[in-house]
Formats: sequence, structure tokens, C-alpha cells
Amino acid sequence: MNRKTVSKAFYKSLPVLAGYVVLGIGFGILMNKAGYGVLLTAAMSVFIFAGSLQYVGVSLLSGGASIISVALTSFMVNARHLFYSISMIGRYKDSGKYKPYLIFALTDETYSLLCDDDSNDNLYRFLVSLFNQCYWVTGSIAGVLLGRVLPFPTTGIEFSMTALFIASFTDQYLSTKDHVPALTGLISTLLCLLAFGSENFLIPSMFLITFVLTLVRGREEGKK
Repeated sequence: MNRKTVSKAFYKSLPVLAGYVVLGIGFGILMNKAGYGVLLTAAMSVFIFAGSLQYVGVSLLSGGASIISVALTSFMVNARHLFYSISMIGRYKDSGKYKPYLIFALTDETYSLLCDDDSNDNLYRFLVSLFNQCYWVTGSIAGVLLGRVLPFPTTGIEFSMTALFIASFTDQYLSTKDHVPALTGLISTLLCLLAFGSENFLIPSMFLITFVLTLVRGREEGKK
């Protein structure tokens, strides 16, 4: 494995390190408070690896939610992945053996790190994704262990994911000249919020964002 590529990927992932470890600790603390141990917490972070969904998943698990409720909630929470994954289709097209993991590990923060990468280095993209997941898993396990020995008030911990989304959005907006995805997301969400209300706007806004970005991508490819 190219040491230079490993170093480059690790350096690129450092901005995510602090955020994922801290947020992972928050998730681990919630899991511990709900009565779940290290094994289940680690398994969720390894096999699900979806920060906001995992936070929501704590209440779903402890509340005895039905499979249908879990499925619908998972779709609603992760529907945002539909619109930004569109812009990664071309980048991941020829990623070979790395493709399954790259698709699985495409979180909001990983997207913000890789969306402006034109190096076409699939190993580099794989390592950035892997480092980010390692940070999350480490934080999650640490949170469970800390929750067992230290008393933590958990009020407001859920907002940490919202704060991270805002920070990632701001960083991505400022670091790229192409603001079409960001503005599409903001405008579409606002329109659907006004049209459908705060309880029902999420899924319509995701479909609208996906539709608009698909059209934009089609026009850009048509010009090439």
C-alpha cells in the first residue's frame, strides 16, 4: 500500500476526527443509558454507520418500534443520501473492488471531503472513508465505556448531529465554487416545508432535490 496515499488520506480526514469521536461518544452514552452494551454499539457503528440514524435508532430500540416504523424512519432520516450520491456516480463508476464499501461509507462528512476530489485515486477515497468510520466506531465504544463510569446528562445530545450537518454544509459551501447542490437543497427544503408542513416535508423535499439534481447532471453531461 502506498504510504504517501495513506498519509494523504489520513491528513484529509483529520477535520472529521474530532467531530466523529465526540459525536460517537455521544451516541455511545445514549446507548449505555438505554441499557445496551459495547457489542451492540460497535455492531451498529460498523454495519449501519449512519450517525443521525443511529441516534434515532436508540429511541427506536428502547421504545420497541415495529419493523415498518424502523424501515420508514430509516428511509426518512437517510433520504438525503439520494441527492448528494448522484454527484458521486461518475467518481465511483470505475472504483472496482472498492465500490461496495465506498457506497456504504458515503456519509455527509465523507462526501464533503471527496466531492471536490478529481484525483481519480480509488485507494485514497477508500482510505478516507475507512478512517472516518474508524473514528466513529472508536468514539461509539468510548462513549459506552465512559457512560458506565461517569455520570452524563444526556439532554440535548441529539442536537449534536444537527450541529455537525450545519458545519459540514458551511464548509462544503465555502470550499467549492459550485453552489448548485447546496442552493438546490435549501430552496427545495424551504418550498416543501411551506407546502407540506414540518411533519411531512422531508420525503417530498428529498424527491424534489433528487429530481432537480438529476436534471442538472443530465444537462451537464449533454454539454460534454
